[in-house]
Amino acid sequence: MKKWLLCALLAAGPVGAPAVSLGAGCGALLDHQVRPLGEDEPVDLCSRYGGQVVVVVNTASRCAFTPQYEALESLYRRYRDRGLVVLGFPSNDFGNQEPGTEAEIKSFCELTYDVGFPLFEKTRAAEAEADPVYRALAAVAGTYPTWNFYKYVIDRDGRLAGHFPSRVTPTDPRLVALIESLL
Repeated sequence: MKKWLLCALLAAGPVGAPAVSLGAGCGALLDHQVRPLGEDEPVDLCSRYGGQVVVVVNTASRCAFTPQYEALESLYRRYRDRGLVVLGFPSNDFGNQEPGTEAEIKSFCELTYDVGFPLFEKTRAAEAEADPVYRALAAVAGTYPTWNFYKYVIDRDGRLAGHFPSRVTPTDPRLVALIESLL
């Protein structure tokens, strides 16, 4: 089976989700220390991004959905002054489509798609061995990413406001409407 077809077939999943409250402040979804891509020291997601509308997305450089980097960057630039941040977590979990080193990933994202939104260290997003960020998101959403470029949207209070499978692009009216309603 062609890789792009397999990627598209495996990307099916639920669209949207009701907001789920996790309490005051930035909530458990952002209560993590993670290292920015290519840097040595971790940052606290809560203190850095709490109070913003956050789109968390697991990324890959060799997937049929990789061109979504461009739309994610456009979304980030369009709404960042209103409080949106996109957080990219490269992951090699699905089809070995992010095999590169951190330096290679960072270079690819910057040179190919002019990515300026924050990217973090390679992450395990699949259910079998998910890192804490994705375990927390899946616990609330009821689902782990099913493929690359799965998107979780967190509101300003740290609550999950929705989640979207890979086939839902960053320009999809449902995703854009949700973000605009949260800003």
